[in-house]
Amino acid sequence: MEKLEHLKSAVAALSEISENEKNGFINLVSRYLSGEAQHIEWSKIQTPTDEVVVPYDTLSPSPDDPAETKKLLDKLVVLKLNGGLGTTMGCTGPKSVIEVRNGLTFLDLIVIQIENLNSKYGCNVPLVLMNSFNTHDDTLKIVDKYSNSNIEIHTFNQSQYPRLVVEDFAPLPSKGQHGKDGWYPPGHGDVFPSLMNSGKLDAFLSQGKEYVFVANSDNLGAIVDLKILNHLVQNKNEYCMEVTPKTLADVKGGTLISYEGKVQLLEIAQVPDEHVNEFKSIEKFKIFNTNNLWVNLNAIKRLVEADALKMEIIPNPKEVNGIKVLQLETAAGAAIRFFDHAIGINVPRSRFLPVKATSDLLLVQSDLYTLVDGFVIRNKDRANPTNPSIELGPEFKKVGNFLSRFKSIPSIIELDSLKVTGDVWFGAGIVLKGKVSIAAKPGVKLEIPDGAVIENKEINGPEDI
Repeated sequence: MEKLEHLKSAVAALSEISENEKNGFINLVSRYLSGEAQHIEWSKIQTPTDEVVVPYDTLSPSPDDPAETKKLLDKLVVLKLNGGLGTTMGCTGPKSVIEVRNGLTFLDLIVIQIENLNSKYGCNVPLVLMNSFNTHDDTLKIVDKYSNSNIEIHTFNQSQYPRLVVEDFAPLPSKGQHGKDGWYPPGHGDVFPSLMNSGKLDAFLSQGKEYVFVANSDNLGAIVDLKILNHLVQNKNEYCMEVTPKTLADVKGGTLISYEGKVQLLEIAQVPDEHVNEFKSIEKFKIFNTNNLWVNLNAIKRLVEADALKMEIIPNPKEVNGIKVLQLETAAGAAIRFFDHAIGINVPRSRFLPVKATSDLLLVQSDLYTLVDGFVIRNKDRANPTNPSIELGPEFKKVGNFLSRFKSIPSIIELDSLKVTGDVWFGAGIVLKGKVSIAAKPGVKLEIPDGAVIENKEINGPEDI
């Protein structure tokens, strides 16, 4: 444990972070070094019953009485995980300020939704943003524009931990890396201690709040659901994870299992190599975690104070300026096994609509969806319950490039799949149906004319349209 002693003294000397952060970090590293990872015995894994993963359509209806609904909503805090940058989509700043539709950003939509709830029921549901040191300053400036809304907006920062140099297990900032590159946010499992350390948790408890609804800020389907909240309050469930049926696109997502009498999250990283294909199968593991989580605030306080939230550690190796480093992270979903009466709820797919890439943006900006009161709602005219699969080439990866290559977003209500490669430009009013593949020849610009209707076609040049 000599490694740890050296690390402790090096971390103690870092002036950029708080005592809480130093302790949290040392704790995480010592857990990692002791190799206390829970070993999953494959034969003990059981498929959860409907008592543990409750089908959404068996939930009781939420109260009819608006006064009862207000009472319910006044117990709620909405927390969005806002630590991510829009870099993969070619944007600077927090991902939540990318425009999703009608010029509105993720954050605009979230604020509109909660404003509508607060006005409709006369309740006070606050919005809390968990930022990282990467998004904090920008977010504070952006939140300013909502100062006239009827909604309290709180922000706090998740922890800032030093990256570990693999070679000698020293913190990267002690080696002169004092910029942002020396640090990392340790995953969203950190939401629980950070909410507590920020003082927000106690403040909400003193206002009579009981539950927090945690979700990724880029999941457009993660809207407040009264039936779920009502169920948790009635049944005193301390933790609820929304899961939804897997499709072939979701084979890597974590799933819920029953294990030694407790419900827990099983992630692909925990699966022994010989069982990975079984894990990915849709037959045995039918559901996956949407990362929409509902958690009792008193329970968070109890468990954080007892230092009982020992989630699986996810080692994330990176390279910074040619130096191999390690980031140790945890995930909020993995905390499910530490809470009492924890359940999953098997929710409709509509509650999982993440925007991870411009191909998702194409879906959300198309006629497949409409925008009503800040909610993105799927078009009833589409018969197929699953969305079309969309693959766009690297020319479309950045939001700016994506937007400039479409004069307007094509109609895709009857589309099954679209694959676009090369230097392709779309005109206005185009309709795509069935299976469509458009591939420009290398070095050739391919323009799809205004008003083109393309059904079940492979297009390699203008002559194919």
